[in-house]
Amino acid sequence: MILYEYPFNERIRTYLRLEHLFARLHQLLPRNAPLDHHFALMTIFDAVDVTGRADLKSDILKDLEKQKARMAAFRGNPSISEASLNAVLERLDDTSAQLSQQFGKPGLELADNEWLMAVRSRAVIAAGTCSFDLPAYHAWQHRPSGARRADLEQWISTLVPMANGIGLLLQILRDWGSPQKVMTIGGQFQQLLPQDRIFQLLRLRIDESLELVPEISGNRLMASVRLMRHEPDGKLHPAHEDAPLELALCG
Repeated sequence: MILYEYPFNERIRTYLRLEHLFARLHQLLPRNAPLDHHFALMTIFDAVDVTGRADLKSDILKDLEKQKARMAAFRGNPSISEASLNAVLERLDDTSAQLSQQFGKPGLELADNEWLMAVRSRAVIAAGTCSFDLPAYHAWQHRPSGARRADLEQWISTLVPMANGIGLLLQILRDWGSPQKVMTIGGQFQQLLPQDRIFQLLRLRIDESLELVPEISGNRLMASVRLMRHEPDGKLHPAHEDAPLELALCG
């Protein structure tokens, strides 16, 4: 099954983009090849660009507070494990405290590193990080893998509190969604959304053996899925068959 996610607002869209970048870093960091660490550094630059929004840190802190209030309302509910609830609330408190204690925007410290900014300015140019353009960067790539990894971990550390906050918020959001089996009719599926609830994320799973690509759209009133197929001409064309999907609405 292939999982697709569709955010219903710009804030969740930003969270998903950063989660994607942090997941890439998690894969690249343990590797030893200079090329892997090059792409890890490029990913750090991408993450800093995304976190450049002035209100992103504030948004995360507000969402953490909302989730704490939401979870605290379940105290005394006999169907909820008190130990599990306390564990989640403790994680929310710790994550919020770590992010609150961070001064300024995440990634701000990297902007003060002249060497990193020189690499970043050349990285936006095609093949701009060649050895003759950036000999110091070329030399860094020839350092032992452990030394390069230590540098990367230090540069990433400024983003860790935000990464932890986003990861926890998305985990909680996804847990609120209950998967349901649905069927497309003629390659199309639409579902009206209840007006008394605001959804933030749609999660869709489709059997990869069907070789279908879902095009998802949605707003506060309706969610829609159109199935496409990659044809030999290199283009996506509408698929008109009925197909099973697993869909979850999270809010």
